[in-house]
Amino acid sequence: MKNIEQTIISQYGNSPALTALIRNMNEYIRVDADIDGFFDTIWNVETAVGLGLDIWGSIVGLPTGRYIYTEPVTVLNDDQFRTLILIKALSNISITSSPSFNQMLNIFFAGRGRCYVSDQGSMQMRYTFEFPLEPWEIQVISEPDILLRPAGVGVTLAIIDYPVFGFSEANSPKFTGFNQAPFVSEAIVI
Repeated sequence: MKNIEQTIISQYGNSPALTALIRNMNEYIRVDADIDGFFDTIWNVETAVGLGLDIWGSIVGLPTGRYIYTEPVTVLNDDQFRTLILIKALSNISITSSPSFNQMLNIFFAGRGRCYVSDQGSMQMRYTFEFPLEPWEIQVISEPDILLRPAGVGVTLAIIDYPVFGFSEANSPKFTGFNQAPFVSEAIVI
C-alpha cells in the first residue's frame, strides 16, 4: 500500500510496536500484486481453477464437491465442475417450473442434442434425453440435492438413443407402436 502512514489513525501513530507491525505487514502482503491473481483463480467462477472451484462448490451447496458417486467414483475436471456449479447456482435461485428446468438442461447439456422436462400429470415429471448420458450425468440428475425437484413430485428419466422412428430399428421393448399411448413405455425412476 502506498503512503501507509496516512492509513494509521492518530491514536496508534505514536506506538512504535503497532507502526512496526503495520509496516511489516505492508512489506509482506502486497495487495496490488495479488489481487488480480486472487480474482482470476478464486473469485471469478468463469476463470477459477482447482481450489477456487472447490470453494465455489461449497458456496452453492454441492454436497459432495467434485466427486460423483458412480462405479467407480467420478472426479469432475475443472470445466465439468464449473458447469455443475453454475447449474447448481441457477437451481438455487430458480422456481420449479418446466421452463426453468428446460433452461437448466439446455445450459448443462449445450450442443449435445434435445433434452427437456415434461409434465406427466398425477404429480409426475419426466426428464427426457435424446442422446446418451455418462453415468456421472445420470447421477447428477438423480441427486435431489443438485437439481431442484418440486415437492411431492415423482421424477422419471428417459434416455432415448436416437434414431428410433421406424420401430423396427429400435429392437427394444422400451418403445411401443402407434396407438399405444405413451411412445416410451418405460423409464428410469429417480
